[in-house]
Amino acid sequence: MAADGSDRTPLDGLTRTEPADPMVLAGALAGAAAAIARLDQALASHPLAQAFLYRTRLESVRRQAAVDGQLIDPWHLAAAIEGLRLRMDPYLRIIDRGEILDKAKAALILHQWIVEPDFDQEGEVQRAEAMLAMQPASLPPLIAAAKGLREWIETGETRPAMRSAMIRFWRKRRLFRLPVPLTGAAALGSEQNWDLDQWLPAFLRAIEREAADGLDLLYTMERAWFEARHAIAGRRKDSHITSAVDLLAAAPVLSATTLARILGIAVKNAIRILDELAKAEIAIEVAHRAKRRLFVLRGLAPLRDAVRPPSRPDPNRARGRPRLEIDEDVPEEAPPPLPPLTPIERRVFNYTALEEAMAHLDAVVRASQFALRSIADGTHSAGVSPSPSRAEAAPDC
Repeated sequence: MAADGSDRTPLDGLTRTEPADPMVLAGALAGAAAAIARLDQALASHPLAQAFLYRTRLESVRRQAAVDGQLIDPWHLAAAIEGLRLRMDPYLRIIDRGEILDKAKAALILHQWIVEPDFDQEGEVQRAEAMLAMQPASLPPLIAAAKGLREWIETGETRPAMRSAMIRFWRKRRLFRLPVPLTGAAALGSEQNWDLDQWLPAFLRAIEREAADGLDLLYTMERAWFEARHAIAGRRKDSHITSAVDLLAAAPVLSATTLARILGIAVKNAIRILDELAKAEIAIEVAHRAKRRLFVLRGLAPLRDAVRPPSRPDPNRARGRPRLEIDEDVPEEAPPPLPPLTPIERRVFNYTALEEAMAHLDAVVRASQFALRSIADGTHSAGVSPSPSRAEAAPDC
């Protein structure tokens, strides 16, 4: 009964909501913490740790770009990181080509925020770090990061700076020993409810999924590398094929030009090595190009479905909607994650080639960023590469 004696229901009764269940937040927090602990333990002194960081940064960039409305094809991102000019469908309109280039540039800029921010970006990252440091020390690190992220977004600041600051925050609060790029990107999607009681568990669940996916990626990389090294066992010690396998384990894609540059051999010899690995079914060619053919290890070929030839209209087809083709070969369920290697299995290998591979890959990323920036500025033809190593790794035209 209302105060005036009528039967109307008070307005506050219609707008009252049930209090949030604290067990939902506690469960999400426990799940995220456990997933982070498992990933950090697996990465401790792991020989593929740096290669894992390289790959997981690409995946983190892909997630962030998708949430920010700049979804990039994984093949285009891998090609940009490799330093290749994007080969696009000739039937695309100019506006569509420009959109693909813009997305590739945006993805590389996101990668720069994570790996090597410039002077201005570093200042933004440090401001975001200061906001995270202002959170009460009594809060768990995951909750503190979530609240800092919300406050940063609500003040109108950009997302990349806070994402980079969160990666540093995880290490300062001893959640990770390495700069693993967990950012909870899915929690900033347009469909996500911004109410604190619903957003906070969603952020923690996004962190848990990213950590679990990272652990699966690490074990997949480890097993694929182990099987490849086992397949070439017995080769002479001065053979370049062992170093080629190590490079394939470190890089998302590898071309003969890149392999030849790192190993200091002729390109034709690098092509021979990669063809030999492909013939032995150790490596797979993911893009059938006339130039700069790209290869990956057999167990690390997620790009195979992304490099299929683009669909074009059939001139002999009658009018009407084409029949939906169903691929019978696609499994209904994803295969279970591979088990990790034992410490004894890991001791078998020599890991010296991996550090050189990672150093070269970082140089290629910087070269790709410079090339795309010069294209956007209109100085591509007359631009000067920032260093000789970057000039060597510039995209082929």
